[in-house]
Order: sequence, then C-alpha cells, then structure tokens
Amino acid sequence: MTTRLRGRLIGGVVLAAWAAVLAQHVRREYFAPELEQLAAAAMALNPGTRFYSLTMGGRSVGLATSALDTVPDGFRLDDYMSLELPALGQTGTAVARTRVDLDPSLRMRGFSFSLESDVGRFEAAGSVRGDTLLEVDITSQGSRQSISYRMAESPVFSAVVPIRVAMGGHLEVGESVRMPVFDPSTLASRTVEVRVLEHDTLVVPDSVSMDAGGRWAPASFDTVPAWKIAEVFGGVSVESWVDEDGRVLRAESPLGFAMETTEYELSTQALADARSSGTTAVDEDVILATAIQSNVDLSDAESYEELRFVLSGVDLSGFDLDGGRQTLRGDTLIVRRENPRALDPGFGLPYPRMDLREALQPEPLIQSDDPRVIEMAEQLTVRRASWSPDPRRVAQELTSGVYNMLEKTITFSVPSAVQVLESRQGDCNEHTVLFVALARALGLPARTAVGLVFVNGAFFYHAWPEVWLGEWTAVDPTFGQYPADASHIRFIVGGLAQQVELVRLIGRLDIEVVENSRAD
Repeated sequence: MTTRLRGRLIGGVVLAAWAAVLAQHVRREYFAPELEQLAAAAMALNPGTRFYSLTMGGRSVGLATSALDTVPDGFRLDDYMSLELPALGQTGTAVARTRVDLDPSLRMRGFSFSLESDVGRFEAAGSVRGDTLLEVDITSQGSRQSISYRMAESPVFSAVVPIRVAMGGHLEVGESVRMPVFDPSTLASRTVEVRVLEHDTLVVPDSVSMDAGGRWAPASFDTVPAWKIAEVFGGVSVESWVDEDGRVLRAESPLGFAMETTEYELSTQALADARSSGTTAVDEDVILATAIQSNVDLSDAESYEELRFVLSGVDLSGFDLDGGRQTLRGDTLIVRRENPRALDPGFGLPYPRMDLREALQPEPLIQSDDPRVIEMAEQLTVRRASWSPDPRRVAQELTSGVYNMLEKTITFSVPSAVQVLESRQGDCNEHTVLFVALARALGLPARTAVGLVFVNGAFFYHAWPEVWLGEWTAVDPTFGQYPADASHIRFIVGGLAQQVELVRLIGRLDIEVVENSRAD
C-alpha cells in the first residue's frame, strides 16, 4: 500500500468526537424540588429559531439551525446541522437531524436522530419509560435493533444541557453542576460537569440587508448578556457562550470547530464563498490540523520489532497505554510488534470461556449476530467442512478479507458494521467496526483500539482492532497488517463513546522516537 493511500485512510477517529457513562444512584424523591423549580423556570423560555455558521480554521464548513418550540405538554427542540469538511483533498459531507421531546421540567421523553452521508443513513429513535428506562430503536441499511438502557437518573439530552443549566438557576460564575447526559450519536450516556466560567456581553447580528455589490451584510446588531460555560467529561472541556435561556451563542471545540449565531443569509453566503474559493489551508483540514510531527521517519515501521517513544505535553493518566504489547515506564512507551509464529492462543473457535464475554457480544453498532455479518464472516474464512478453528488463521484471513473488501475513503458517519458491509467503503473506523463484528460472529474475541499511527512523516489519529490470541494482539485491516506494526500507539480501548477522550491530546501531545530495534 502506498503512503499516499495510507494517508487518505486516517481521520475517522478525529471526527468521532462524542461521549458516554452513567451517573451515581440518587432517589427520585431527592430531585422533586429541583424538577418543580425547572418546570416553573421553563415557563419563561422564549421559543424561536437560531441560525449558526460553522467554521474550522476560520473557513466556513457548514451551517446549523436550532428551533425551540412550546407544545401542549412541554417543549420540542429541533436541531439541523450540515457539514462539508475538507480532509486530505476530499470534502466529506454529512447532514445530522435531531429532535427531542421534553416534559415541562425539561426531562427527555423521546428523541430521534439521523445522520446522512455518502455511505448511507443512520437513524436512532428512543423514548423514556418511567423515569430511567430508555428504549432505543436503531436502523442502518435495513438492519434494525432494539436496545434498552437502565439509568441511575433521568437522562439529560446532550443538546438540552445548557438550557437545563440556565433554567436550574446555575448561571452564576463559579457554579458547577453534574448531570447524566445522553448523546444520540454514540447511543450512550456520560456524567458531564458543567462549570460557569465568565459573564460578559456579546454583540450578535439581528438583521441583514443587501449592499450595493449584491452581498448580504449585517444591518443591525444586538447586545446579549452571555455566560461562558465549560462542559467537562473524560478530561475534555468544550466551551460555549450561552444567553439567559441557555441557548448557545458561540461555541468552540478542542478539534478547532466553531459555531456562532448569525442570520441565515450570512451563514449560507459564507458557505458559498468557501465552496467557490477552492483552497484549503492546513489548519482548515480536519485531518492535517491534528497531525503530530515525528523526529524519525518510520515509513518502514513494519521492519521494526520494537519502537520506543517519549510522550510529553499531556497528562497520560487514564489512558490504556500499559498492557499487552505496550509497556509504559514513566514517560517512555515501549511498543513491540507481536511475532505471529510465537502466538499461542490455547483454544479453538469458538472461544470456550466466559471471561471475555464483552468482546464476543453484539453491540448497537457491532451487529455480530446479523445474518449478513455471519454469512460474510464464514465466506471470508472459507467456513466449510475444511474450516480451521485456529484463531490465528481466522484473524489473518479476516484482516486481509476486510482490507480487500472495502474501498479506502474518508467517511463522515456513525460507523455501523451492517452499513459498512452494504456500502463497502470507509476509513479506519469502518474497517475496524466491520472486522470486530465479523470476528465476534465466529466466536473470536475482538475489541476496538484507538490511538495514533505513523503515516507520511507524522502521527495521525487512527482506529484498529485487537483480537485475543492468548494475548490482545493488534491487527490493522485498514492497512492490511497482521499483526499491526509497532508505530500503532494505543491510547484507548473502546468505541465512539470512549474515543472523545483523544481530544485532550490534540495540540498538546509531543512524540519523540528515542530507540528502536529491527526485526531479524
């Protein structure tokens, strides 16, 4: 595989910036006074529609709207977002639509979410039963799943968090509040701490007119009291400015994305200007902007049996750096490439014990029990009378099978195994989620690893599978590597909900290659 082709495959992990985990157990009665206060305060909420311009590196990459309406039994929030992201010479497009129905105290009753991109459409719709049982139906490429979540508290929908903070009376500098937040893009929940950092006044356009050159321009402005809040989770802090109702005025993520309230005509004009410019700077490219330069050229990384790195600039606690083929000694990380001849799984397929059950079960986006996934797994490993139950052979066949099956392209989607199987294209996330589903369908324990890999002179964010072959062994169906080379640095084990934690590395992590040894 050429380095140019390898480079085009990196990036799904960068986009994959969304989170989850449950909050502590608290009795419903404890929250009754707060719910009554929320319901009373929410009566003063001003319905209306906000328009936003989305930028990266100062370049318009999309637009968004957020409409809050009152309904007879509560509120409804409709969000729309259209993105056109430059990535390694490509432009990836995605359209996300979200609707959440709220009761008078802003608790979620139900939601719907869809993400449409070049590779297909992903949909999820859910409703809350009682206070804490969330039932969700997922649709992707004709595959339907129903799952249930039992939560310790009634979940707060991610888009409603600032409104909930404002209506709860927490918009005071120095205030801090924690809440369980459900994100529809990851289908999971996470405890989020919201901190109120500053109070100021922002100036925003509130009307437009067309100038002599036929272009839209602000005609008048409004001054709006605003509070700067930070939503903190997994070591990541996402900051935004909100008004007294908790409606977002301006926001910026650690990835370099920004959104700012404006008038509709101005947002569409900015996007049209970006489309016609035809040029993209490095800091406007969603992939190149996150690259970490290397002091050593590791283009021949497959020839090394071991690599050593000094990691600096960030707090390494909380990452899955130590274990398996990786050894962390202070700030020095040793990564060895597994020797396939030395691997001794000690079992035949399917895996016979229960200790690795989580790495064998289907998940919302890893549909290992889908008949199409099972059929493809058996086809790739020639599962007939002569089929070998040797997990090493199966892992190697799946690696090459997925590598050869998928067209290598950057995609902007929620990676789902059945969707990837239908579209036959994707970047590292799509290759990984399909491999993990195929492996589990055959009884081979598999999980997702996320971190960095060396490509074209730098380290980029990347995802790859690990399979249990007597030890967790890294493979890379995106690059066709069995096992994966030692330039793969694992930081996290887990899917989309965990990958958001990589964001705290961006712009901070430094990597120095200090020692290496080549394979014989």
